[in-house]
Amino acid sequence: MMHNDLPIRKIIHVDMDAFYASVEQMDNPELVGKPIAVGGGSERGVISAASYEARKFGVRSAMAGNLARKLCPNLIFVRHNFKRYKEISKKIRAIFFEYTDLVEPLSLDEAYLDVTKNKKGNPSATLIAQEIRKRVFNEVGLTASAGISINKFVAKIASDYNKPNGQKTVNPEDVLRFLEKLDIRKFHGIGKVTAERMYQKGVFTGADLKAKSLEYLDKNFGKSGRYYYYIVRGLQNSEVKPNRIRKSLAAERTFRENLSSEVFLIKKLEHIAEEVSRRLEHSKVAGKTITLKIKYSDFTLQTRSKTLRYFVADKAVILETAKELLYQEKLKNSVRLLGISLSNLNTETKKKPKQKSVSVQLKFDF
Repeated sequence: MMHNDLPIRKIIHVDMDAFYASVEQMDNPELVGKPIAVGGGSERGVISAASYEARKFGVRSAMAGNLARKLCPNLIFVRHNFKRYKEISKKIRAIFFEYTDLVEPLSLDEAYLDVTKNKKGNPSATLIAQEIRKRVFNEVGLTASAGISINKFVAKIASDYNKPNGQKTVNPEDVLRFLEKLDIRKFHGIGKVTAERMYQKGVFTGADLKAKSLEYLDKNFGKSGRYYYYIVRGLQNSEVKPNRIRKSLAAERTFRENLSSEVFLIKKLEHIAEEVSRRLEHSKVAGKTITLKIKYSDFTLQTRSKTLRYFVADKAVILETAKELLYQEKLKNSVRLLGISLSNLNTETKKKPKQKSVSVQLKFDF
């Protein structure tokens, strides 16, 4: 049984299948059926996306191109074409909006849709998801997978269940059983490191996680403990938010060799500050809080922040503040990554759209 004090919604999570790679294969028929990687072709390159043919060899996004080449000697590297990906994404979203105005894009290739009340008057979220996927294929030429359930968390997990080109519905009465059987590595929000810690404590499945008390989870996993306690019980009340308001904007660089010279680090900061400034200009936003992210050669992470009295987007101001933060205290070790982010943005003062909750008394047909 679900808690009656939470609204029940019909949420669809649509996730395009190997989006960047699929767009490249669609635009270039010679690449169809071949292992391809988008990005990662240069010596220091990192892969942004891999086709399903490449994934069979273990090639994944965020993997170094050199490693991917070893795993799959016939791998074909393709350069990014973000302008094209955005163009295709816009067409897909236009289809979503024909069903509901409550669309929350997470990236170019995935979004949440709240179809509790929808423009088609269709009571079945499952049928709506099927129709959307069919239209995306017919009108755009790409396949999509979907998850359908009572909240964003379960819908997102479900969308990964029958990939590629499939969908899964987790009905309200099946949510708890579904989560209990699930390997905790499948839980959205539980990363590799946390999963390892849970394994060491004998927590392997949702059922194991559910057996732990709130006090135990708080003690062993800090602030995240409460989140784990509720999600494994199917309790998540996060609304689908159209027009998600950006909270921060960042850029970072991982270096091929660890750096210890401040002269070299300043040079890297110049490039990063320029990238951040360019992104701020493109997004037409500015921020007050500048944060410097430092990842050392031993993988320990440190952040240093400064909040200014005014909003900034200018490269010179961002760079000077980042340099000041770098000099703030002595570096603990050689550095493998630097990043700059701006938060406390001027977008946060804009009003967020309100979404009405749906009464739990409604009869639901998933």
